[in-house]
Amino acid sequence: MLRKRLTKESYAIRTIREIGLLFADVGIVIISFMAALILGQIYIIRADVALDNIIWEGALKALAAIIPLYALFFWIFRVFKVVWRYARGKDYLRIIGATTVAFVIFIFIDQKFQFIAKDGFTIPELNGQLLKVYPVYVLFYFISNAVLLFSRIIYEFLFTTAKNKKSLRPRRATLIVGGGLTAATLIEELLRPESIYVPICIVDDDPEKKGRLINDVEIVGTTKEIEAIVKKYDINTIIYAIPSASKERRKEILNICAKTNCKVKVLPFFTEIVDTIDVMKQMRDIKIDDLLGRESVSFDNQDIKEFIKDKVVMVTGGGGSIGSELCRQICLYGAKRLVILDVYENSTYNIQQELLRKYGRDAEIFAEIVSITDRGELDKVLEQHKPEIIFHAAAHKHVPLMESEPVEAVKNNVFGTLNVAELAVKHNVKRFIMISTDKAVNPTNVMGATKRCCEKIIEYMTMKKSSTNFAAVRFGNVLGSNGSVIPLFESQIKAGGPVTITHPDIIRYFMTIPEAVSLVLQAGTYAKGGEIFVLNMGEPVKIQTLAENLITMMGHVPNGDIKIEYTGLRPGEKLYEELLMAEEGLQQTANDRIKIGKLSDFSPEEFKEELEKMREICSTNEKLPVIEQLKVLVPTFHHDREFFDRLEAKANNS
Repeated sequence: MLRKRLTKESYAIRTIREIGLLFADVGIVIISFMAALILGQIYIIRADVALDNIIWEGALKALAAIIPLYALFFWIFRVFKVVWRYARGKDYLRIIGATTVAFVIFIFIDQKFQFIAKDGFTIPELNGQLLKVYPVYVLFYFISNAVLLFSRIIYEFLFTTAKNKKSLRPRRATLIVGGGLTAATLIEELLRPESIYVPICIVDDDPEKKGRLINDVEIVGTTKEIEAIVKKYDINTIIYAIPSASKERRKEILNICAKTNCKVKVLPFFTEIVDTIDVMKQMRDIKIDDLLGRESVSFDNQDIKEFIKDKVVMVTGGGGSIGSELCRQICLYGAKRLVILDVYENSTYNIQQELLRKYGRDAEIFAEIVSITDRGELDKVLEQHKPEIIFHAAAHKHVPLMESEPVEAVKNNVFGTLNVAELAVKHNVKRFIMISTDKAVNPTNVMGATKRCCEKIIEYMTMKKSSTNFAAVRFGNVLGSNGSVIPLFESQIKAGGPVTITHPDIIRYFMTIPEAVSLVLQAGTYAKGGEIFVLNMGEPVKIQTLAENLITMMGHVPNGDIKIEYTGLRPGEKLYEELLMAEEGLQQTANDRIKIGKLSDFSPEEFKEELEKMREICSTNEKLPVIEQLKVLVPTFHHDREFFDRLEAKANNS
């Protein structure tokens, strides 16, 4: 009710304002017409004969035609709708267009009815002189336009001057990267007095543009010269304004910008731009996605939609960063029912409420607080909801913590996955897609070993020949996910440093959360049984470079005001991650960025037997035997012997 009342009040205020502007403009036209008559009379009179009675007798009749004419065309051209403090050239052309059309029609009316033109274009001959009236027309046209336009210019000047007096914000000397249409629109916005950015110069890689001007701002060089230009012109802010560039090219340019220690702002890609007019509103700080340095992976949305639409879908670990994004996209693609299963109630509640607000009318959205290690409760949930598709994202993923708690890692990751997989077969689930990690390849830590064991469970379930299609999806680190290095770096930078890196040479593959989730969904459409889908993630990223770029693009100096410290590799941590095991090989899919690893060669009976041995060992809560049994289940698991010895010594001392 309050919103409706405010809307009505706002509409009334706006209507009064527009009517007031319309009356003011018509008033200016009336004054301009009277002034034209006076000046015209002075211009045309050369005799000592008073012509007031001749010229003025038709003035009121002329105004009776002028007032409705000009009011009509001011309304047609929507002159009173313009917010003049933000006016552009085309807005001023509205005034000229409206007055020109009204003026031409008035001339025809005046010639027909002779309000001020008594004999065609002349005033009757007096004292032997033929006195022409057309100067009145000319004066009226130019005076009315001049006063109307000048009133807007004065208003804009007074408004911005008053605003500048109130504003104490310092203005930033700004370099624009890109000399195209987007940059031109951006510069026009930056030149407004209320903007805190002052466009000083432009760089563009087209050599023919050098020395040319865009809105009086000169193109002074190319992107290779950014560092020198920043120093020469004392720039403190760089705005990247090439929305058509590829992601690789964007990364190259942003890396150059990073070396300048300037604050960097970015305009989105063309596909992300909502309105090419309001580019300032879409300008943003550098995002972690911009540091990825490769094209986003494209997916067949139609296939995914057919796969998900009108299905009952369950997501385990649905409250996590990957799980919650899976839930969002599953609802987006039209699932009939979504079951969000997680053991942590807060995040589960948050994503459920978010989706209910957005999709509650189109889909049933349930939250189930259940641990995947509780087979009995899990069985009840599957019996109740009868999911057709399960995305298994629930897992302990934190490498250092799982090194210290291998029993918990195995209970949750390995036997939790086995519970969900076996119950999926029992309840006739059509597709089961498990989320894995590159740390499962030749694992050197407990978490990676448990995830490799989970992949083998997927292969084992496929060997058992059921109606459920099983598959796993393996990818690298996810930018912005819970536990990702980027949020840690950002919080450390905001706290003033230091930024901690385990090793100067450590490298990782990175992808965005939407990419990771889209890969999982796409894998679901391809799954025929037992596949491990792997994303071609391009070149790995050096963590030190990532940290330095992030520090710089947040407006600081690496190893200047924000220090970088090296803490040493953590237990089980690799310098680099592999995406495929050596024995797996590659098979192409319909998407050239997604590969398939072949099934491993192992005995399902022996694997099941070793799993049961692991279950017995876990029941004792003994950590070292669990690690030893993991090596049996995952022969490629090479654990840190030093850490193993420390763990053993700690166990013996206790």
